[in-house]
Amino acid sequence: MTKKLIILGAGESGIGAALLGKQQGYDVFVSDGGTIKDIYKQELAVNSIPFEEGQHSWDVILGADEIVKSPGIPEKTELMKKIRAKGVSVISEIELAYRFSKDAKIIAITGSNGKSTTTALTFHIFETAGLNAAMVGNIGLSYARVVATAPADYYIVEVSSFQLDDIVEFKPNVAILLNITPDHLDRYDYKMENYVASKFRITMNQGPEDFFVYCKDDQEINNYLKKQTIYSTSIPFTIMEPLKQGGFMVNDQVNIQVNDEPVIVSMYDLALKGKHNLYNSMAAGIAGRTMEIRKEKIRESLTSFKSLEHRMEYVATVRGVDFINDSKATNVNSLWFALESMETPVVLIMGGVDKGNDYSAIRDLVKEKVKAIICLGIDNAPIQDALSKDTPVMVDTRSMKEAVEAAFQHAEKGDVVLLSPACASFDLFKNYEDRGKQFKEAVREL
Repeated sequence: MTKKLIILGAGESGIGAALLGKQQGYDVFVSDGGTIKDIYKQELAVNSIPFEEGQHSWDVILGADEIVKSPGIPEKTELMKKIRAKGVSVISEIELAYRFSKDAKIIAITGSNGKSTTTALTFHIFETAGLNAAMVGNIGLSYARVVATAPADYYIVEVSSFQLDDIVEFKPNVAILLNITPDHLDRYDYKMENYVASKFRITMNQGPEDFFVYCKDDQEINNYLKKQTIYSTSIPFTIMEPLKQGGFMVNDQVNIQVNDEPVIVSMYDLALKGKHNLYNSMAAGIAGRTMEIRKEKIRESLTSFKSLEHRMEYVATVRGVDFINDSKATNVNSLWFALESMETPVVLIMGGVDKGNDYSAIRDLVKEKVKAIICLGIDNAPIQDALSKDTPVMVDTRSMKEAVEAAFQHAEKGDVVLLSPACASFDLFKNYEDRGKQFKEAVREL
């Protein structure tokens, strides 16, 4: 009998899972409660994969042998409750992809902040070294799609806690955990320990032949490691002290000490600036060394990398004012990292859909660095209530054009206008990419 595989959700990960499932001989059906993008519908049709949108056919779904669930579907939905009650096996798309790519080497990267940058930088290292690598997961194409259509020898996978929640056998050769700060707690019963445990699932199937690369300066990671045994080979990175093995700083130089071949790069030569990027650079460099990439290639990569769109992306300088697009900063910690890396006065554009944000963590940085906050959103009250005493100017705006013009008005030569919203984008924009693109267009129109 052909195994019935139901895919819930027809975003990039769902379509990738459907293509791989079909290729591997499953009887595939795709179900999405919302509307499916036209381009994805065409792909399903061309590959003769049946689908439905705007509804879920319960009887079909509950008759599945296995379900691949979109990371965006919470467990508390009625559909998931029924699936769990019926006892149908539920996996994530990365689990399905792993099933058919076990012969490759897998470097998986998670953390609350910096995942995309570190994934892209790690991929850049592997590409510079001439290896057949693919960058997949939450960044660009789904892991399953690439396994189905363009298999690689190395997969550099950005993974979220939601994807890790539904793994069974997924076992990366290198698991990188960058940091853990409060995010998505609504999906974890508002318990930080549940979210932390979810992140650590990245190590759950690893053995001594695998590597666990982690930030030694992160309190949540340290607390968890005191209670739990990790079976893989641990390689820490830190900016606080020298280490025998791992990533560390000495005299403003990044040292990556793995396999007796130290990689040493001046922090001033790194392509990525800011304290948080020291961590990201170390993590990516360590991943390269675990896979025996030559130190010259790693050094070259760390100094030549171009940063990602919408992540601390330089846009333009207009009359001496620099404009930086950090639209991907959808939580307070991402904004904290952005402000922490700024060395000139900041006019900050922030706001959007507030996920119950606690702005107290950034108050000191706002007092120290921000000369004006331009609020951009339908409801700016939470930001105004939290931060109005910490900055001399606060302006309310309802469109990107209005926000950029207001920011430019309050900026002087030598200042930075920083779009780093700390919020989701769905009140005024399709997504954070749309928000970032509108910012860049508005800057170019000044």
